[in-house]
Amino acid sequence: MRSKCGTVGPGSYTRRMMTSDIRPARPEDAGAVAEIWYQGWCDGHLGNVPEDLVASRTKESFGTRAAERVDDTVVATVDGAVAGFVMVVGDEVEQVYVASGHRGTAVAAGLLTEAERLVAVNGHQQAWLAVVPGNARARRFYERRGWTDDGLFDHQAPSDSGPISVPAHRYVKRL
Repeated sequence: MRSKCGTVGPGSYTRRMMTSDIRPARPEDAGAVAEIWYQGWCDGHLGNVPEDLVASRTKESFGTRAAERVDDTVVATVDGAVAGFVMVVGDEVEQVYVASGHRGTAVAAGLLTEAERLVAVNGHQQAWLAVVPGNARARRFYERRGWTDDGLFDHQAPSDSGPISVPAHRYVKRL
């Protein structure tokens, strides 16, 4: 299926195990983060979120947001290239995305482990994150990693015109 984001759905990738380096993001990582974020957001959200949110999530908006969020972003690199990232603010794991070519590897697990560590370092005993109901792949991943579905809630996604209400599952994990 084609959409404003390109091909949607599971991409073709080679399942491989590899090691990644995890480090704080740097300003020069913002472009790679934006590209991974945009494609991953499209894969997990198109058809699963309100159309006004889709309209606000232009490719350019991911570039702007990635540059603004460098300070709360951690990246995983493989062979020196950004393979995925996580954003943590307080007790919330806000974003977890992995480039399609690195899905099914240990990159996502490493990033989520680092996010959990950061939440604990921030002084919290429990982490939380939001997942839209239709993003079954993400929901299965979090559940395999020990996260629990705490139920549906009304997530307020930020946009230039104000918050957009998005039904989501709140996942939690005691740390």
